[in-house]
Amino acid sequence: MASSSPLLSLLTLIILTLTVTLTLAEKKTYIIQVDPLSKPTIFPSPSHWYASTTFSSDSGETISPLHVYDTVFHGFSASLDASQASSLRLNPSVLAVYEDRVRQLHTTRSPQFLGLRTQLGLWSFSDYGSDVVVGVLDTGVWPERRSFSDRNLPPVPATWRGGCDTGPGFSSSACNKKLVGARFFSKGHSAKYGTDAVAGNSSVEFMSPRDADGHGTHTASTAAGSISFKASFSGYASGVAKGVAPKARIAAYKVCWKNSGCLDSDILAGFDKAVSDGVNVISLSIGGGDGVASPYYLDPIALGSYVANSKGIFVATSAGNDGPSLMSVTNLAPWLTTVGAGTIDRNFPAEISLGDGRKFNGVSLYSGRDLGDKMLQIVYPGKTGGLSASLCMENSLDPKLVRGKIIICDRGSSPRVAKGFVVKEAGGVGMILANGVSNGEGLVGDAHVLPACAVGANEGNLIKSYITSSTNPTAIIRFKGTIVGVKPAPVVASFSARGPNGLSPEILKPDLIAPGVNILAAWTDAIGPTGLETDVRKTEFNILSGTSMACPHVSGAAALLKSAHPDWSPAMMRSAMMTTANVVDNSRGQLKDEETGHAATPYDFGAGSLNLAKAMDPGLVYDVNDADYVSYLCAIGYDVKTIQVITRVRVNCPRKKQLAENLNYPSISVVFGSSGLNGSKTVVRSVTNVGKKEDVVYSGKVEMGSGIGGVGISVRPSVLSFSKSVRKLSFSVTVTAKEPLSKVTYGYVVWSDEEHVVRSPIVVSWVEPM
Repeated sequence: MASSSPLLSLLTLIILTLTVTLTLAEKKTYIIQVDPLSKPTIFPSPSHWYASTTFSSDSGETISPLHVYDTVFHGFSASLDASQASSLRLNPSVLAVYEDRVRQLHTTRSPQFLGLRTQLGLWSFSDYGSDVVVGVLDTGVWPERRSFSDRNLPPVPATWRGGCDTGPGFSSSACNKKLVGARFFSKGHSAKYGTDAVAGNSSVEFMSPRDADGHGTHTASTAAGSISFKASFSGYASGVAKGVAPKARIAAYKVCWKNSGCLDSDILAGFDKAVSDGVNVISLSIGGGDGVASPYYLDPIALGSYVANSKGIFVATSAGNDGPSLMSVTNLAPWLTTVGAGTIDRNFPAEISLGDGRKFNGVSLYSGRDLGDKMLQIVYPGKTGGLSASLCMENSLDPKLVRGKIIICDRGSSPRVAKGFVVKEAGGVGMILANGVSNGEGLVGDAHVLPACAVGANEGNLIKSYITSSTNPTAIIRFKGTIVGVKPAPVVASFSARGPNGLSPEILKPDLIAPGVNILAAWTDAIGPTGLETDVRKTEFNILSGTSMACPHVSGAAALLKSAHPDWSPAMMRSAMMTTANVVDNSRGQLKDEETGHAATPYDFGAGSLNLAKAMDPGLVYDVNDADYVSYLCAIGYDVKTIQVITRVRVNCPRKKQLAENLNYPSISVVFGSSGLNGSKTVVRSVTNVGKKEDVVYSGKVEMGSGIGGVGISVRPSVLSFSKSVRKLSFSVTVTAKEPLSKVTYGYVVWSDEEHVVRSPIVVSWVEPM
């Protein structure tokens, strides 16, 4: 045996060498940003330059770019091995090299709930957004839906430069005066998953702008869907469906692929083309969703949106669905409008009656045959079957235990609707879906495949206790249809991601909330309403929940404001929405947190809930320009080369470093370190009068909110006098902190005249230095 040791050592060495070689040779997609001023004039175009020996590897191998970016970003993406990527990082023409990353989607009555009324206010004043193009970066579009009809629309705006990509299931005739553009971006996806892996699990997908997932169709029609009469989902939410800006035009940019997420390189390509095509608004219900925020210079959404913003294009993004955890909010760049989710005053109740006479309320979108009036046995598989059975995971249920019974399943680890399929296949006749502690009492409706109802964590625990204590536990589920006028509403959805901002606590995120729970909008024909391959049902409309649904409400709102005020900057539009947002619900109480039932804070709802009845005429606005953003980036410690990665142009930082809190944002977040105790900090803001009256006086005050004891807030001056020659004025806010408090400390800075109330949240926090 001893004589075999040298041979064994040699084999081990060979294996290790091969492993290292294969690791080095493994190719991944990278995004490379270059300095355009470095391009030699000998090259006729950037594409020729990128494919030249300037960017070749040490072995002399030239690069074949996948995407070439030239509008919001200068550079390209390419499949590289580790040594090639390292070599490019040393290239003097290269500003940044970073690996492609997968991001996830943040998955009729809502326009009226926002304060929009036919032939009145913002809808009427903006002609429903008819001269504005909303670019939707998502999973594509199902163009045949009534929501994309161009009936009675005027000609396409002359400024539009976009077009329609063709491919399987999508011809150029699919576009019209409503759907003015449709494109798809798959090179990053194909490089990661292979050209044959357009969709996983043998599911339907189209190498074209056609939507096989449904998410893109839903978000596009939420933002700007045409009026559709007799709309509903299987009788639920019946009525007239329309987008927030029903006459605005839609351009669909397919950057996400079914079951595969969205590659950074494809998202950046979508941004690049959308800006080049001439969109006015970009809607992006996509984010990291992994609890880690990338620095702005490594985030393609931040990079693409910065240049879009500087060109006057409003960009709305979803806050993410990782609530109610603190610091879960994503899409944090201050030039983005980040949208959380709230409820509306409509619900789809279901009632569970137990054998002991108790009744519990839940929600459901089940539309099939009901269970009748006979009480049925109810079983909790987790009582004897372990964790997988409690979660009703695939192949975890014993048919002998569940056949003919109602099963209670715990939420988590698999899609909510998928649990219903598992119960049905095992012979169960009904399901109660119980929230866990992390979900709290937050409920969303689902289009279940069997009679099923979702309940909160407290109700779920009480039902399980009943099962444990009863010798013959029974129950029945009854479905109540659609009810409107629900109070209180809005309520911050339990899943909506929360602040504080984990990247830059000086910027309060989310910015505001909008309807994102149980939203009716158009749907694809390629998949059933649950989105599962086993669901063969077809529906024109579907009801979904998520910050993905909230984001297009703000995108549509921006389209209306852009049409009504074409000279407003994106920052002015955001300011108008934030400073007029509601901070009370429809019962005149404080906005509440669905997860706890208690009062919510600006970390949950930002400036408040979108109210378009007031946003058209906000009185005063907080404007921000490119120079302001550069000063902010300098203030948070970015050097000029790093800032150039974001801005695409060379910049200089001011000699005197400014406070990051001094960015002219519509909300105020004052951050103290441990050394700031018993001290004070003063921040400055400027407001511009956009009201009808040129000569007007605004009075300022501070409204104290929660946890404000130990903190003093003052505003100077207390009066702002505007005139024809003085349209813009500044004020300072001084915060004095006596001691750190563990709970959220916040209030509001309010400016008012006889007609307007301009409200900005102010949050005070203590952050220990890293």
